[in-house]
Amino acid sequence: MADATAPYRIKGETGDWEVVVGLEVHAQVTSNAKLFSGAATAFGAEPNTQVSLVDAAMPGMLPVPNRECIRQAVRTGMALDAVINRWSRFDRKNYFYADLPQGYQISQLYHPLVGPGEVEILLDDKDENSVKQIGIERIHVEQDAGKLMHDQHPTMSYVDLNRSGVALMEIVSRPDMSSPAEAGAYLRKLRAILRYVGSCDGNMEEGSMRADVNVSVREVGGELGTRTETKNVNSVRFVMAVIEHEARRQVEVLEGGGQIVQETRLYDPDKNVTRTLRSKEDAHDYRYFPDPDLLPLELDEAFLDECRTSLPELPDDKRKRYEGLGISAYNASVITAEVETARWFDGLLEAGAEPKQGANWTVAELFGALNRRGEGISTTGISPGEAAELLKLVADGTISGTIAKQVFEIMLETGDAPSKIVEEKGLKQTSDTGAIDAEIDKILAANADKVAEYKAGKQALFGFFVGQTMKAMAGKANPGVVNERLRAKLDG
Repeated sequence: MADATAPYRIKGETGDWEVVVGLEVHAQVTSNAKLFSGAATAFGAEPNTQVSLVDAAMPGMLPVPNRECIRQAVRTGMALDAVINRWSRFDRKNYFYADLPQGYQISQLYHPLVGPGEVEILLDDKDENSVKQIGIERIHVEQDAGKLMHDQHPTMSYVDLNRSGVALMEIVSRPDMSSPAEAGAYLRKLRAILRYVGSCDGNMEEGSMRADVNVSVREVGGELGTRTETKNVNSVRFVMAVIEHEARRQVEVLEGGGQIVQETRLYDPDKNVTRTLRSKEDAHDYRYFPDPDLLPLELDEAFLDECRTSLPELPDDKRKRYEGLGISAYNASVITAEVETARWFDGLLEAGAEPKQGANWTVAELFGALNRRGEGISTTGISPGEAAELLKLVADGTISGTIAKQVFEIMLETGDAPSKIVEEKGLKQTSDTGAIDAEIDKILAANADKVAEYKAGKQALFGFFVGQTMKAMAGKANPGVVNERLRAKLDG
C-alpha cells in the first residue's frame, strides 16, 4: 500500500521533479439576491429571467452592496482562522466579454475583505498525525459573469445573464500543495467548511464551486518554475487529473529543451488533456482602479461579533469532540466529512445512542446500505431516533447483532419502527436456558467426533458449536448464554 505521506514525485528521463500547486476557488455565496442588485440567484431558472437593470448595465444604474453576501464572506474567513480586514475596497477589473454587460467586473484586488488564514488537511484518514497546513492568501468578493450558450443556434451564440452579478468568494491558497492527493484533500476540506458554515452549497456540478488550478514543476529542491493556470475545473476528481496531466506535460516540455509559458489553459475531461486558452494576463492588463460608485467597506465590532457567534461547530472541532467520546479517528473523520452526515449523527447521539457503537454502526451498516441503494443521508427514511432505538434493542439484549441486520433491512423497505418489526415478526432474543440446552444437546450428539477433537485440544472448534447453536435457533438465542452453556457442557 502506498504511503499517503510520502513525497510525490514525477519520474522524468533526467530525474525526479517536484510539483507545486495552488488553487483559486470560486465559491458562490449563499444568498437570495446578487452582490449589488436585488435579482434572484436560484439555480435552473429560465435564461434571462433573473436579471435586474444593474446586472444588465443599464445607464445610470448604481450598485448597492448586499450585506448578507459580505456577512457570509466574513464568516467564511473566520472559519478559516483568517485575518478579517475591517477596511476593504472594491475595484474595477476592466475587460470586454459578451457575457459581461458592464465591460468590467467589480472585484477586490488591492484591499480584499479577508487576509491570510489556513486549512488543515489530513493526508491519511487512518493516521490523525498525518496533518498538513495549507495557507490561505486572501478571500475577496466579486461578481460573476453571465454564460454564453453556443448550442442554441447554428451561426450565433446566445447569452444568459442570470449569473451576471451573482456574488462569488474567490479563495486563493498559497502554493503549499505538492501532489494531486493534497489538492484533492484541500478542496474536499474547504468544501466541507463552506457547507458547515452555510456560506456556499458546494455544488460543483451546478457551478457554485469551481477551481482555477495553478501548477508548476521544478527539479527536487530547485527554484520555482513558471506556472500555468487551468480555468474553471468543476470536480475534485478533475482537479486531481489536471495536476497529474499538467505536471507531466511540463516535465516533458522542460526535459525536451523547451520552456513553460505562463498561460491560461482549459481542461478537456473527455480526453484528459489541458490545452492553451490564452496567454496569462497580469494585473496591469486589466487596468484595475477603485470603483467610483462604491464606498469602502468598514466593518464595526458589533457586525464582527454577530458573524463570530453565528458560526457552527466546524469539522475539526466536531471530529475532536467525537474522538473524545471514544470514537475512532477514522470513523470520526468519515462522519464529519459531510455536514448532513454530522448533523444526522449528532441526532443519533441526542437520541441516546452509545457513541462508539453508534459510530461503528453508522459507518459499517448505514453507509453500506445507503451506497447499495444509491441514497444519501438526507434522503434516507431512517431517522436518528429510529436508529438509536435499533441500537438500544441490541444493547439491552432484546435482539442479537445478526437479527439487528435483518430488522434494519426491513426498516429500509417498510419504514416501520424497529420495535414494531421485532414484535410482529417474533424476533426477540431468547435467554431461555432450557431451550438453548436442548439444542446444544442435539448438536453435541450429532457431532460426537468434533466433541472428541475439541476435548483433545482443538479449541478452535468452539466457534463451530456456537455457530451451529445460533443457526438451530434462527439467530434468536442470546450469544452470551449460548457461550456460557456450551462451555459448561464441553469443559464440565
